Amino acid sequence: MHALIVVAHPNPASFTHSVAARVGEGIAVADPDHSFEIADLAAEAFDPRFTRADHAVHDRVGPPPEDVVREQARIDRADALVLVYPVYWWSMPGLLKGWIDRVFANRWAYDYSPATGLVKKLQRLEVHLVGIGGSDERTYVRHGYSAAMKTQIEHGIFDYCGARVVSSRLLLHTQPQDPASHL
Repeated sequence: MHALIVVAHPNPASFTHSVAARVGEGIAVADPDHSFEIADLAAEAFDPRFTRADHAVHDRVGPPPEDVVREQARIDRADALVLVYPVYWWSMPGLLKGWIDRVFANRWAYDYSPATGLVKKLQRLEVHLVGIGGSDERTYVRHGYSAAMKTQIEHGIFDYCGARVVSSRLLLHTQPQDPASHL
């Protein structure tokens, strides 16, 4: 099994990066035949802006940009996709959302046309979501944020493409608990 771990945080010394590294270590320890690659979107300067070229891909009138093709190839090599990200405004950061907007494109992640309807093309892909939250569980439950994130990310993105969300975790910070205990 090969996993692509995607990290979206600008600070390489962040807790988010520590969690991503620990996930990779766990994959390697679980089975010596397992491998992983970390895609650090900030360090790699991935451009999350949806451009005219991306729109042309969506409209089925143009080829995907080279940076998108490279990211799609990374996912194609993986059996599992692990997203590790801080929760910003009760969702994923713009960098990660832009990566999904551009990379999970029509004709690659799904195929939609009025003639054929929706064809989900990522059924083989297992997805693991690890959100790093800055609030406590009561806040997430009280305001319905956990349910909203499940609807938006698990259903709205991955189910639309046919990818299976195998696990979805929110690592929440609480004052008396040491964040390192999540590692």
